[in-house]
Amino acid sequence: MATRRRQQLSVLVMSTTAFTMCFAAWMLFAVIGIPIKELLALNETQFGLLAATPVLTGSLVRLPLGMFTDKYGGRVVFFALMLATVLPTWLISQATQYWQFLLAGLFVGLAGGSFSVGIAYCARWFERRNQGFAMGVFGAGNSGAALTKFVAPAMVVGFGWQFVPQAFAAAMLVVALAFWFFTYDDPEHRVGSHVGFADQLRVLRNPRVWKYCQYYSIVFGGYVGLALWMTKYYVAEFGLGLEAAALLAACFSLPGGVLRAAGGWLSDRYGAHKVTWWVMWVSWICLFLLSYPHTQFTVLTVDGPRTFEIHHNVWFFTALMFVVGVAWAFGKASVFKYIADEFPHEIGAVSGIVGLIGGLGGFLLPIMFGALLDLTGVRSSAFMLLYGVTWVSLIWMYWTEVRRTDVLHADAAPAAASR
Repeated sequence: MATRRRQQLSVLVMSTTAFTMCFAAWMLFAVIGIPIKELLALNETQFGLLAATPVLTGSLVRLPLGMFTDKYGGRVVFFALMLATVLPTWLISQATQYWQFLLAGLFVGLAGGSFSVGIAYCARWFERRNQGFAMGVFGAGNSGAALTKFVAPAMVVGFGWQFVPQAFAAAMLVVALAFWFFTYDDPEHRVGSHVGFADQLRVLRNPRVWKYCQYYSIVFGGYVGLALWMTKYYVAEFGLGLEAAALLAACFSLPGGVLRAAGGWLSDRYGAHKVTWWVMWVSWICLFLLSYPHTQFTVLTVDGPRTFEIHHNVWFFTALMFVVGVAWAFGKASVFKYIADEFPHEIGAVSGIVGLIGGLGGFLLPIMFGALLDLTGVRSSAFMLLYGVTWVSLIWMYWTEVRRTDVLHADAAPAAASR
């Protein structure tokens, strides 16, 4: 019989691996969507819908999956969910029409619901003082977005885009079986059959839940939206090839995933409130700079008219995106530290609704990015939109938390967490 410590580590490692695989499949259209766009002659809005379709399903199922996890345990729910995505992922390679890609994408999107299952499953295996770190490690599975960007372009170039979903389906099956054989179940982690779903949903009346949904809509919804959009953005804005564009886009996706564990540690140490507050300010500054479009203007001088250009070069742009990715990694962890601290008995339900709203942001944003680009012709309009959403979070946070709380010193963390 494995010791408790060994069970904890095994659950955390295998859950993180499984979530990484699920997130990689969830982001599949971020890469193979580009050759599909050319194949079907899609406009920007249609491409945004194609890329975001899996995110819709993954978002909508997060709440019920979180509730199932509270009730029946995370191990069986996680395993069943992964098995359910294997065939739809493979079927993408057989699609030939736009509606077929959308339909397959809806079922592949189930993989995105794995977050609300795994976050509650892992959190309950650890003591409260280590929950932020454990949830951060699990959340680092967001780096599956970077995994797709590293692996899928080479597959597309070497074997064609149809090979990619076939390979991902096989990998999903292998990881699902490994997860089942190397994880454990603890009946004490379930809320029990006597607790109905209506009872679980009562917590959603708490206004703090909806505030955390707003925070998560930017740090996770924005992350997913840009993870889906940035490869194409680099190709169109800077004229890069698919492999180079995906590699630079991973400079945002990778830290946005792997550094989530560091965000969990900081949240354990300083409190979720302080970490989230500084995340919002860093995001606001970077998104303001990223919003500035490529501008050309002429000034009449004493020597005649002179033309000037203001625009980001690819390296400054990538550096800003890297900083945003780091900030959002910390923010994703801090939001769930709020939840673990304030709703310890309803982690599944609360993480489900917060994940649902954040995921819906990830679904809507690529569509809105495409629509804004079709409407204005300005690619940086995507960042203008995110800048506005961040403003909403900052204002809401100031009026409900910051006016009464010190955000600079560690000794104020317990007061912030109690509100």
